[in-house]
Amino acid sequence: MSAQTRLSPSLNTRARAAVLLEQVLPLNRQQHQPRSLSDLLPQVASEEKDQGLLQELCFGVCRWYTRLDKLAAPLIRQPFKPKDAQLHALLLVGLYQMFYLRIPDHAAISETVEACRQLQQDWAVKVINGMLRTAQRDKALLESGLPDTTPIQTAHPKWLVDAIEAAWPQQAPSVFNANNEPGPMCLRVNVRQGSREQYLARLRERNISARAGQWAASAVYLEKAREVSELPGFDEGAVSVQDEAAQLSAFLLDPQPGERILDACAAPGGKTGHLLEQQPALAELVALDMDARRLTRVQDNLNRLHLNATLQHSSLEQYAQDHPHARFDRILLDAPCSATGVIRRHPDIKWLRKRADIGKLADTQQRLLQIAFALLKPGGTLLYATCSVLPQENSRVVNPFLKHQPRAVESIIEAPWGQACEAGRQLFPSRQGHDGFYYARILHSATPA
Repeated sequence: MSAQTRLSPSLNTRARAAVLLEQVLPLNRQQHQPRSLSDLLPQVASEEKDQGLLQELCFGVCRWYTRLDKLAAPLIRQPFKPKDAQLHALLLVGLYQMFYLRIPDHAAISETVEACRQLQQDWAVKVINGMLRTAQRDKALLESGLPDTTPIQTAHPKWLVDAIEAAWPQQAPSVFNANNEPGPMCLRVNVRQGSREQYLARLRERNISARAGQWAASAVYLEKAREVSELPGFDEGAVSVQDEAAQLSAFLLDPQPGERILDACAAPGGKTGHLLEQQPALAELVALDMDARRLTRVQDNLNRLHLNATLQHSSLEQYAQDHPHARFDRILLDAPCSATGVIRRHPDIKWLRKRADIGKLADTQQRLLQIAFALLKPGGTLLYATCSVLPQENSRVVNPFLKHQPRAVESIIEAPWGQACEAGRQLFPSRQGHDGFYYARILHSATPA
């Protein structure tokens, strides 16, 4: 069956969710390379009349995958064959509706069974129907039979549970809980157009409930997520969508008039825009990204904010080779990472990331940190950031660098938020607050330490 047929607009939302989830989850599938929901969902957004439900089904199944699969196990008399991974995904979609959503069981079963027909799996209609009706009858029994282990109860892969519990034994339970709840919608107020208090007043005029963030002076949390078209002044650049933890980067880097700034991994441009909002009198801000499509998003964001930067379609390594004499007063290195601090916004991360990825990412982060530091002027400041909660990508990257680079000196971040680490500071995802993030601030000393 072709991808076009499989994602035909005639398919109902449950069928479409199964088609997408088959490409994401670690089912017994024949394909080898899983894809992210961030890549897949935008491809069907314009065709999907029930986009909200489609996202809820995809995110929810990814969020609770291990629990759902354990709930499904007693229902499956014969294991799904690799070619039937789509049916396996559809069963999980049905169970998610019945165990986690307020959709009536009869409607969830009916729509899921109809999805089976639409996917041209007529032979399996009675099988899926029978399994879902058994689940409806035996809900309490199935739930009581779930193993009382952290990976199953929190729906996290075991390697990630082990890593977080080893690194942060006290914080681990709250991290797992926060990861399983959708993150709140957080806005960044553009201080060039007005204060946070003024924007909160504009929201009140629209009867939009909101509150000020706790740590970033520009942060505003909405009580309920909304389309950006409903936000006053969004199209004019008065406000952007950005998590509070990410907003801290501009305050920590603290750009000054006349300086040259490098945003080394800029896409999608939230931090680039915030730096320019914070300091309109920069000599230049250079924003790099190796993905041309994502760099277009940076330009789109800057256009909406009426801001300008020098955008370069380049990796940091290539830029350093092409501009050997370039030097910057301040550098933001938001390094590629496991994104384990933003699982609640991208629950498929649980299943896309593998234990082996972390060491590879740490090697990349070490290399990028060395390259970025070489572009920093003596007396300059480099801010290293990730949206990871794993020390292997954070303090264990920064601390060895500080020990082996004689001109690198840590500028201790004294703050009321987060947890101090051997080097840098770690924020953990909070249920009604910010995402998980890590920051370390490094100075380029004019003389070796």
